[in-house]
Amino acid sequence: MTRTFFRTPLLRASLLVLFPVLALPLSEPAQADGFKQCGKASWYKLGGKTASGEKADPNGLTAAHRTLPFGTIVEVTNLSNGKSVKVRINDRGPFAKGRVIDVTLAAARELGFVNKGVTRVEVSGTSPDQRTINKHNCQ
Repeated sequence: MTRTFFRTPLLRASLLVLFPVLALPLSEPAQADGFKQCGKASWYKLGGKTASGEKADPNGLTAAHRTLPFGTIVEVTNLSNGKSVKVRINDRGPFAKGRVIDVTLAAARELGFVNKGVTRVEVSGTSPDQRTINKHNCQ
């Protein structure tokens, strides 16, 4: 019975549809379209491994977020100076009350708050055409 099932046109058509989907790369970063969050950011000089299992790299443009999926690319904007950087989520945190994201030392340098340690930020993931539509000010 199973041999005749595999020869049916319906199964062959299903396999032709499913095979390209299964062959898609799994490592492509996700974009957090429409996501926007305001709050405090800090930087950390992590050693060892991140929660995603990869080796921590303080020179990489990565970050820790409580809920966004690993691999998600977000833009972090320092609200005190307007500088922004795109980072990839590869860790969990921050665990300090009132903070929304922890960035690596390299990202903190790009954002211009290494000496300060903590700053107010907007974390967003929007496509360029949505940025003007969904823009709101963080206070």
